[in-house]
Amino acid sequence: MQDLLFFQSLWAMQRRHPDGVELPLEEQIRRIAEAGYAGISTHWTDRATVRTVHRLLAAHRLAAEGQCFPRTVDDLKPVLENATECRVQHLDIQPDIRPRRLQECIPLLEGWRRLAEQVDFPVYVETHRDRMTTDLHFTLDLLDCFPDLRLVGDISHFVVGREFVWPVSEENQAMMRRILDQCWVLHGRIASSEQAQIEIGFAQHRGWVELFLGWWEYAFRGWRRRAGADDRMVFVCELGPPPYAITGADGNELADRWEDALRMRELVRARWDAVAGQAKSPLVSPRRAGAKGGARATASARKPEQGGARRR
Repeated sequence: MQDLLFFQSLWAMQRRHPDGVELPLEEQIRRIAEAGYAGISTHWTDRATVRTVHRLLAAHRLAAEGQCFPRTVDDLKPVLENATECRVQHLDIQPDIRPRRLQECIPLLEGWRRLAEQVDFPVYVETHRDRMTTDLHFTLDLLDCFPDLRLVGDISHFVVGREFVWPVSEENQAMMRRILDQCWVLHGRIASSEQAQIEIGFAQHRGWVELFLGWWEYAFRGWRRRAGADDRMVFVCELGPPPYAITGADGNELADRWEDALRMRELVRARWDAVAGQAKSPLVSPRRAGAKGGARATASARKPEQGGARRR
């Protein structure tokens, strides 16, 4: 049966408060496990650090989204070695280049795709500011060139990067749906036209919250059509520390990010359950509800090495 796994970003566990206090890594991972997350998202580049993180995750039976930031084709090779030795649920590439022309991207994406064919876990490309995928229109051009490119969708960057006017136009909605049609993993952060990350509990932000929940629900529907019958999708709660999180004059955040992430998880799970419930309805063709849509079984759903991630 298809399911949704929630991961928590280790970067989002940073406090960056005026008191200077940070939780030790062991405490961060313990807290994530006790909160019922199935895994974490973190850099998978430095081998010594990766081994330490992997050992701690194994103790709690947590999986990992590995992140990397290659600038060349060869930059990906040691990361793939790390991910092979210390198993990941999937690998997330943030291409650390800022090309002005599509032609500059083609040899890099082709090279990374060739390398990804040599491993048995999925490798995706993330939509993110200050990366190859920084611009919505440019990323759409990349998809025209690589129609089967699989994305990690952090769509908050497109909203603030393009400064979407409220209400969001149908033109922008259509472009966002095109991105979501290629998403196999989602990173959870809610933006407005002017802020990369807004507090989800503030009444004035309700419209943006509903907009993002609707986009994620759309992504769930598409993923369920493309993925295998027993695959699992990953949603990463990624509410970042300051300056992503807005602070007051005292330097402290205006909201509790940890609680916001838990609340976001509840809202997202409700959307997933609604979609899954509709898929089980007798009005929906069982064949269509479980169809793979021509895609190979995705890896966002493969069980991790440490005995399998807990299903949440």
